[in-house]
Amino acid sequence: MKNINKIVVVALLILGFNSNAQDSNNPWAFSFGVNALDSRTDAGGGRDWLNRHFSQPFAVKDNWNILPSISYIGLNKYIGDNFSFGVSGAVNKIHKFVNYSPANGYVVSNPGDLMYFGIDATLKYSFQSLIKSKVIDPSLSLGGGYTFLGDASFGTINTGAGVTFWLSENVGLEFTSKYRKSYGERVDEKGTPDAPSFFQHTAGLIFKFGGTDTDKDGIYDKEDACPEVAGLKQFNGCPDTDGDGIVDGSDACPEVAGLAALNGCPDADGDGITDANDACPQVAGLANLKGCPDADKDGVADKDDKCPSVAGPKENVGCPWPDTDNDGVADKDDACPEVAGLLSNKGCPEVTAADLDKISTDAKSIYFHTGKSTFRSEDVPVKIESISSLLKQYPTAKFSIEGHTDSDGSEASNQKLSQERADVVRNALIERGLKAENLSAVGYGESKPVATNKTVAGKAKNRRTEVVLQK
Repeated sequence: MKNINKIVVVALLILGFNSNAQDSNNPWAFSFGVNALDSRTDAGGGRDWLNRHFSQPFAVKDNWNILPSISYIGLNKYIGDNFSFGVSGAVNKIHKFVNYSPANGYVVSNPGDLMYFGIDATLKYSFQSLIKSKVIDPSLSLGGGYTFLGDASFGTINTGAGVTFWLSENVGLEFTSKYRKSYGERVDEKGTPDAPSFFQHTAGLIFKFGGTDTDKDGIYDKEDACPEVAGLKQFNGCPDTDGDGIVDGSDACPEVAGLAALNGCPDADGDGITDANDACPQVAGLANLKGCPDADKDGVADKDDKCPSVAGPKENVGCPWPDTDNDGVADKDDACPEVAGLLSNKGCPEVTAADLDKISTDAKSIYFHTGKSTFRSEDVPVKIESISSLLKQYPTAKFSIEGHTDSDGSEASNQKLSQERADVVRNALIERGLKAENLSAVGYGESKPVATNKTVAGKAKNRRTEVVLQK
C-alpha cells in the first residue's frame, strides 16, 4: 500500500506536467501496470558489448525484479505527426542484483531490498498509421529520467521499443522494453548498487481519453463538421434532412429531395437547371438561356426571339441583319452596302486592274507649271475628277499620291517640289469627297526617274504624279 501511495503521488506530479498522446481524437492516454528491472545489462563479462547486454534479455526467474502489484503509471499526450510526449513513474524493489567476476562468473545477490523510484519523460513515435493497422501499434521511444535507488540518485538516458494491442478504440494492452543508461559508478566502494544501468520492461493497460462528442452522434467533435447537430458518419457528422444524399449545409433545397448535380434541388423538366432558376421550368431548355429552348439555335430564347425559326444575332432580337447587295456582309458592317464586294474588304470590291491602269494614266497626265506646284493644263480638273470618281468606288482602299521631278535644279529643291505637287493632288481629291485617312502623299524628288533626264522627252516623263494602291 505504501508503494501504491507513492505511485499516486508520482501521478499527481505527472498531471502537473504537459504530457504525451496517442491520437488526435483522444489526445490523452493513461497507462498503468507492472514493471520489471534487470541489472544484467551492465554487469560486465561476455564476449563483446552486444553479448554483455543482450545475451540474457528475458531471464525472468534469475534476473528480473518484479513487484506483485501495480508498479508504474504513465500519462501521454499526442503532439502530432505520429509523435507523443509523456511522463511516467515507476516503483520497484531490487532484490536481484547481477554481478560478474572472472573467477565466479555471473552471480545474483540481494543488495538489501533497495527501493527503486523512477520518473521519466519520453518522446514516442508510433508506426500504427504507417502499417495501416487498427489493432497493432508498434513504437520507438527516446527520453530521459531520474532514478532514486536506496540512498543514491542519478539520471539516465532512455531508449526503448514497444507494442500496443488495441482491444477497442480506447483500451489497449501495452508492452515496452526500455534501456535505462546511467553514467555514474555501477557500485560504490562497498559494492552497493550506486548508479547501475537497467533494462526495464513494462506490461499493462492503456486508456485513451480526451475526445468530445457534443451531439452524441458517434463522431468526435474534432472530426465532426457539424459538432452541435447529430448527423451521419458518411457525412462527417452532418445531417441530411431530405435524405437525398446531400448534407443540409451543402443542400440548396434541404427540405426537398433533389439531385446531387444540382446541390440537392429538384429539376421538373430534366434539363439540368433547378426549378428555382429555370425561366421555363416546364419545358426543357438550355443552361445558357436559363432553361428555355432555342429552336433556331441562335442564342436567343424562343420567348424573346422576334424570328424564332430563323437564326439571327441577339443584338437584332434574334433576326438576321439585312444584306442589301447579298455579298455576305451585313449592311451594318458593309462599307459598300449597295455594291457587292468581298468580306475581306468590308463588303467593297477589290480595285480592278483596269481601274488601276486608268487611275495611273490620269495621274501621269496631270501637269504642273515649271518649278511650281500649280496645275498647267486646263484638262487637269477633268483628270482629277476622273481619278476621284474611280477612287470613290473603293471607299476602303488606301492610296499613296506620289510626286516626281526631273533632274533640273538642286536635289533639295526637287524633293520639296515633288512633295508640294503630291500634296496638291491629295488635297484636290479630298475636296472632292475622298477620305483623308485613305490618302497619303509623298515626294520622291528626282530619285525615281522612269526615263533619261538627258532629253526633253525623258524629262517630261519624269515630271509626273502617280496614284499607287497600298497593299
